[in-house]
Amino acid sequence: MSESTDHELIDQTLAGQTEAFNALICRYQDRLVHSLEHALGSREDALEAAQQAFVSAWKNLSGFRRDAAFYSWLYRIAVNAARTAKRRRRVETISLERLRGGSQQASDPSPTANPDHNITSNEKAWQIQNALHSIAEEFRQPLVLREIDEMSYDEIATALEIPVGTVRSRIFRARQELADRLKRLFPEEH
Repeated sequence: MSESTDHELIDQTLAGQTEAFNALICRYQDRLVHSLEHALGSREDALEAAQQAFVSAWKNLSGFRRDAAFYSWLYRIAVNAARTAKRRRRVETISLERLRGGSQQASDPSPTANPDHNITSNEKAWQIQNALHSIAEEFRQPLVLREIDEMSYDEIATALEIPVGTVRSRIFRARQELADRLKRLFPEEH
């Protein structure tokens, strides 16, 4: 039995089959949270925005025009929810996970593993994350969607509601800014 397409699941949901929407959630939840975490800089903000996006998508599913991918539409909803929450808060919070150096890395169980290497790697990952998050959101978002979420330029344009040319220029600028920051952080590697 083949897996249902997004459009089939949407049709089933609109016909009253709530388990079809659960399938959409399962299909996109991890991807959405992962993308939002990189775009927003906080796992907590990403989880909150993703939850709000799914609720909003459920309520407005009949308004989905299907001229774009469901994920692009969902991502756009999540970004708007995150921006609204950010305007309300006006206070930046720092994720404890981010302070610990980002995502958890598997440790080497062998007795010859070098703890200094793990500390250096975690520190470097934290510095790279901070360099990425120091780029303005309007440039960081398209870069994250392209490099981490592997979305096409057209999908990014749809998700962010900007022209494809703007997507290309913002990604180019974000890459330049990130490269400049990384050269300053790690001059010995360049």
